[in-house]
Amino acid sequence: MTATDTPTRRGPGAATRLAARAGGGAVRLGLLLTALFWLVPTIGLLISSLRGPADISTSGWWRVFTDPAQLTLHNYTELMGNGTITHALLNSVLITVPVTVLVIVIGAMAGYAFAWLEFPGRDWLFLLLIGLLVVPIQVALIPVTKLYATFGIFGSLLGVILFHTAFGLPFAIFLLRNFFAEIPRELLEAGRLDGAGELRLFARVVVPLGGPAIASLAIFQFLWVWNDMLVALIFANSGSAPLTVALQEQTRQFGDNIDVLSSGAFLSMAIPLAVFFAFQRQFVSGITAGAVK
Repeated sequence: MTATDTPTRRGPGAATRLAARAGGGAVRLGLLLTALFWLVPTIGLLISSLRGPADISTSGWWRVFTDPAQLTLHNYTELMGNGTITHALLNSVLITVPVTVLVIVIGAMAGYAFAWLEFPGRDWLFLLLIGLLVVPIQVALIPVTKLYATFGIFGSLLGVILFHTAFGLPFAIFLLRNFFAEIPRELLEAGRLDGAGELRLFARVVVPLGGPAIASLAIFQFLWVWNDMLVALIFANSGSAPLTVALQEQTRQFGDNIDVLSSGAFLSMAIPLAVFFAFQRQFVSGITAGAVK
């Protein structure tokens, strides 16, 4: 067979390319419709928070598309003037931010120790830590309540912060330890040869490389604590209750303050969404870290 007789490999035909494009377009359309379907409750809550109490009580939120004059910021003005809601919002910040910082700092240091430091019983302690991941919160409610009563911190912000920190650390240490263990040993050895101690290695090498995982953990922890109501209902009093508890108490007068509920519920959801989108790139990097070598 001569060179001229060699069969040439043809590319995909026009029909094949058209089918591939149509299939890709159908997938994108399906994903778009699914996303819009899941966003309908959020859109409805946003629109309801921008309507007056009379409009909310007499018609559905979709009526705003035929009567956009219903939209107003009066609900949010009233919300910011509600001392109970604003104080609860401040409590949510005072609980969520310290818990997130404590879990990240302690979890990162413990994760580095489990990954790269040699000490007696390290493997057994890590197995015990993994076992703590399956312990439900409900098991510890009564013992911790008695402990808090003994130390006089029951009903305070400190008690809620300590409880969330304690139950957030096992997952944080487990996640960061596995991520830090993937750091090349040569980088740490080079730092030790240059005279860097473990604390300096942790701050200058491990933390910058573990940024995506730390950002992912921060998002998870922030969302868990911000949206929690069970722990706050038990360990917080009226002066230290977060926004979730305040909104739950407002539902007892649902017919009289539906405007406060709608705007408060959307505000409670908007803040963690803003945090997620602010760290979205780091979150995706942390999720996909280690997937490709």
